[in-house]
Amino acid sequence: MAIRVLIVDDSATARAVLTDILSGDPMIEVVGTASDAYIARDKILELRPDVICLDVEMPRMDGITFLKRLMHYMPIPVIMVSSLTQAGAKTTLEALESGAVDFVPKPHSHIYDGKDEMRDELIAKIKIASRVKVKQHILRSTVQANTTSLAETTNKILAIGASTGGTEALKDVLMGLPRNAPGTIVVQHMPANFTGPFAERLNSLCAMEVREARNGDSITPGLVLIAPGDYHMVVRRSGARYYVEIGSGEKVSGHRPSADVLLNSVAKIAGANAIGVILTGMGGDGAKGLLAMRNAGARTIGQDEASCVVYGMPKVAYELGAVENQLPLSKIANAILSVL
Repeated sequence: MAIRVLIVDDSATARAVLTDILSGDPMIEVVGTASDAYIARDKILELRPDVICLDVEMPRMDGITFLKRLMHYMPIPVIMVSSLTQAGAKTTLEALESGAVDFVPKPHSHIYDGKDEMRDELIAKIKIASRVKVKQHILRSTVQANTTSLAETTNKILAIGASTGGTEALKDVLMGLPRNAPGTIVVQHMPANFTGPFAERLNSLCAMEVREARNGDSITPGLVLIAPGDYHMVVRRSGARYYVEIGSGEKVSGHRPSADVLLNSVAKIAGANAIGVILTGMGGDGAKGLLAMRNAGARTIGQDEASCVVYGMPKVAYELGAVENQLPLSKIANAILSVL
């Protein structure tokens, strides 16, 4: 049975392009379109779609407000379609926090010009979203970051890879770590304009300092470095100092930044002096890198299937034998601390 998709976008051009893209796949059926949230509400009740493609900026009711109401009253997998701007990135991150499964960036230029580059990503994410069991989204009270300290600082490195669903998973893990936790390096699959706002948001919530990585940044206790979108990040060492190197190059495991690139470098440079974690995400990026870390003596952790938005990357890592300890998301931060 085809995946039934409803497209919600105030732009008639965007609705036409998205319909054309999705109609080319035999596994997807566009059952309807809507120009605003109120029309979308009626069509959801009438058409019962499996997945919704939702714009962020719309008249009468913005996409975030609509998403929050939808997740509360009638949870349905939602893919956000967002422009690659700083404001758009921050709004899209809020959407992921509010229950959206994933997002697909709109091109900088006219949407027709970016049609081909959107096609594969959008279709793949809709297929993944159709299999996600979306839970009712209830506003939670603010979770306080872990403001305690480890008994003593450590020069270990914590390396984390994540993709679909990873923005919220990373927040949960990092908020559970104290302000002097090991220097932490992260690959989260994101476009360039999203990693900066993502790091800023985490920095406002976590006890550790969080920022987008810059070439040559030292990896020090209390600091989390997020790989910038569209750039690979690797670990280097000069004497006792660990630092990151940022560069371009071909995509690896289908991604740039790639978790495999990061984790393989950690295995070579830090060996047993590191901890590796693979969180929710589709595909297998990071699995081979995590295996290299484990073979080099590092401790490794994978998120379990029940707590993943998409049990892809952790599953591949587990099946390769890369995961020493597979745990629910809620227990990963404590597991990291217990290793230390």
